[in-house]
Amino acid sequence: MTFGQARARRGVPVALAVLVLLPGPARFSAAGGQIRLEEVTGASGIDYRNVSGEPEKRFIVSSLGAGAGLLDYDQDGDLDLYLVNGAPLDDRTPGPGLPNRLFRNEGGFRFTDQTDSAGVGDTGWGYGVAAADVDNDGFPDLYVTNLGENVLYRNRGDGTFERAPGAGGASHPGFSASAAFLDADNDGDLDLVVLGYTADSIESLPLPGAAASCVWFGLPVFCGPSGLIPAEDGFFRNRGDGTFEDFTAASGIAAAEAGYGLGVVTGDLDGDGDTDFYVANDSVPNHLFVNDGQGRFSEQALLAGTAYNVDGLAQAGMGVDAGDFDEDGQLDLFVTNFSHDTNTAYRNAGSGFFEDSTTRNELRMPGWFYLGWGTRFVDLDADGWLDLFVANGHVYPDAEAAGSGTRYLMKNQVFRNQGGGTFVEEAWDGPERSSRGVAFGDLDGDGLPDLVVVNVDDAAAVFRNASEGRGVTLQFVGARAPRDGTGVRVAFSTADGVRRVREAHRSGSFLSSNDPRVHLGAGGGAAVLDVAVRWPGGETERLGDLPADNRVVTVREGAGVVAVREGAGVVALAR
Repeated sequence: MTFGQARARRGVPVALAVLVLLPGPARFSAAGGQIRLEEVTGASGIDYRNVSGEPEKRFIVSSLGAGAGLLDYDQDGDLDLYLVNGAPLDDRTPGPGLPNRLFRNEGGFRFTDQTDSAGVGDTGWGYGVAAADVDNDGFPDLYVTNLGENVLYRNRGDGTFERAPGAGGASHPGFSASAAFLDADNDGDLDLVVLGYTADSIESLPLPGAAASCVWFGLPVFCGPSGLIPAEDGFFRNRGDGTFEDFTAASGIAAAEAGYGLGVVTGDLDGDGDTDFYVANDSVPNHLFVNDGQGRFSEQALLAGTAYNVDGLAQAGMGVDAGDFDEDGQLDLFVTNFSHDTNTAYRNAGSGFFEDSTTRNELRMPGWFYLGWGTRFVDLDADGWLDLFVANGHVYPDAEAAGSGTRYLMKNQVFRNQGGGTFVEEAWDGPERSSRGVAFGDLDGDGLPDLVVVNVDDAAAVFRNASEGRGVTLQFVGARAPRDGTGVRVAFSTADGVRRVREAHRSGSFLSSNDPRVHLGAGGGAAVLDVAVRWPGGETERLGDLPADNRVVTVREGAGVVAVREGAGVVALAR
């Protein structure tokens, strides 16, 4: 959120890409393939509506909205949906928070509210959610970040959760944003990183226009983050039983200068076999925490080239993701930023170095007037190339009145990967909203990733992926590795001869938690070829060729393929 007033005054470009709008629901058509997203919220049974402070957004705490989490909490094979909610704000006093909501997936994009029966309706002022199997019992648990004490819900395995006292040792009081689970020390237990945003209380926040930094295009706006106290991020090591100990100092992340952390993504970013993580900070340099293999980290963003953009400027990072967009076997990075600036793509150049490749990826101009949040590298059309989704929405309700060339309600954006990591923006014909968190995953079991978008002070939106591509989805069950497969790396080939890499992680986007499974697009071939799996710790298994029939294939560590899910609810044991 900068709020980048200095950059905003440099002037704005006059040439923008021309979009072709299609009638009907939100759909995207692409030459050489077809990306089609259709909003299906109306008949879904999801009646959640986000509340995020006061509508006028006089204080920064009200501007961030909330996130969504996808998890199969009852282990019936369908992804269920957890939606975090905030609280109203009267003057400087938060009202009673609205409960977070858990919706059980009944199939066919129909959901039923199970919040009360499951016991997960926290009424704190919520922001983010991270799902993971923290105790390796086969059932995913939930971690919720709040303005105040965070919450850990432990899944009992019978459709209910218990609230762990003190968040199981990972409470991290204050103003927390995104959180992510990773196995930092390769011991098979998932550790936790939690981002802090600001240490200022609501009572101490200045009023709009109180300082020069609280004015944007002549408009008095809420203050921050510049001038506020940045909050420290937290790191919590799993004790092996699903409870945590504060390992912030011992992990090394406390040595980094505190930032206004908003988005976090985990992954083996330097290809050395352990898990690193990258933090998108708001208005200050981003952080890249490189793992030494023992669960201790050093902050290397400046050295690696990911602290600033190509112009040497710190940007207002919101959402973030990692994925190999140019299919060279190395994970690249993408960060969404404030309006009147670009979102930024960092190409992994190897040997621990990245380069700002935003212009080369043809992503510089399409994001200029937009303010981006949730994002994901995701192969929407199963052509083998990772596409890109960006959720947009401004933070100032009066942005249009300021004559800024932008507006509060915005369309979201889909960028189709044309091959080699160059992107073209597809048409969006959905309603304009002020969107924030987005969760990505296959909600209907058809083998293609769908998505759920949280919109500020508005209803959530569910989009079905109606594309026609084919591939295979891999679900991992760890033995020595984490039970839910977090950190697994997959290599595979497609009929065009390209060797591709994917990683299993729920992190990324903004305040949200994604499908833990890995989707492999076949690129028009009848199969994905020569599939190889590298488990955390280094063990590799070769699965050979897998039919591109949009099935879900379960892979157990040390045993290979053990089950195949065909459509909705039918499981065939692998031969």
